[in-house]
Amino acid sequence: MSRIIYGVSGEGSGHSSRASEILRHLLESGHEVRVVSYDRGYRNLSPDFTCLQIEGLRIVSVDNRVNVIRTLWQNLIRVRVAVSRLRELAALFKQFRPDCVITDFEPATAWFAVRRGLPLISLDNQHRMRYMEFKVPHRLRFEQWQTKLIIRCMIPEPDVALAITFFRGAVSNGRTFLFPPILRREVRALQSQQHGFHLVYLTGSYDSLIGLLKQFTEHRFRVYGYNRHDTDENLEYREFSGDGFLQDLAACESVVATAGFTLISEAIHLGKPYLAFPMQGQFEQQLNALCLEELGLGMNAQVADRSTLDRFFARLPELAAHAEARRAAGGDDEAHGGGCAIEVMLDRLLADDLGLLRQYQCQHRGRTRTAI
Repeated sequence: MSRIIYGVSGEGSGHSSRASEILRHLLESGHEVRVVSYDRGYRNLSPDFTCLQIEGLRIVSVDNRVNVIRTLWQNLIRVRVAVSRLRELAALFKQFRPDCVITDFEPATAWFAVRRGLPLISLDNQHRMRYMEFKVPHRLRFEQWQTKLIIRCMIPEPDVALAITFFRGAVSNGRTFLFPPILRREVRALQSQQHGFHLVYLTGSYDSLIGLLKQFTEHRFRVYGYNRHDTDENLEYREFSGDGFLQDLAACESVVATAGFTLISEAIHLGKPYLAFPMQGQFEQQLNALCLEELGLGMNAQVADRSTLDRFFARLPELAAHAEARRAAGGDDEAHGGGCAIEVMLDRLLADDLGLLRQYQCQHRGRTRTAI
């Protein structure tokens, strides 16, 4: 069995929820694993897994737009702590002596792997933007190029890329493999219902949308993200609770939220129409919303205004029918998003003293040296 360091991005909850499923599989298979994460990822994973806390990039948004100045400041003020924790990470590599590294868009572990000549697997939804072909409107071409550049700077080219996606396209190399979204077992256990409210989930303040929802008095909205537990007209605020949120996700008529990959994937699994407000300045969310709309499972809303909400509620029966048909058909995964296919691929890569993974590493690193 192998010793594995698993780096997990701490931004949001999607990376850690996916990693928790993969980690359970790796441990059940007999591998020895050390997790490296920060912020929400560390808080979510440390109770159940052996986990080292480091520092990582954090994004600050205001009214659903990335605030560049505040994002830079929040990251700069933690530089001293970040350096100290990188030393702890170096010590972990020296003491644990991993056979390989898996990264879910966590840069430090990925760069340590390459510097030490260790095989590197990326397992995330970001690498579909690096290696999968898809169409984007002209207005997003610069953001697309910029995002690819950022991914390349953050994560060195992996030996194998296991890319999670709910929308399929051709891949650009023979080391990239596409898989359906990995859903938590708690999500897979849910039964979809209809309890007459719409679920609103916001990862940062989005006051203009909140004010707009109040105008639709014929609808009830259950709102997460404001750390409140009270009622304001047709808005029912809820403090975040993992179980409570999932129960509301299963019971809602639709989801109104930013365009995060994990929540969209869970909504698709449960057959919930989705009104996506992609965060401005974050290309991945723009892409998620475009793909969602192309699949006919929701709407890509660029502006929070009354006409957008009017169109969504007018189209809700049509979108609900498409979403339910996909749910009933089991989506595009024989395990209904359970991660079965990607776990099989991981088992192949890690079998026989990482034989297949080392083959990919030799092919990749040899090609890279030749190109240089």
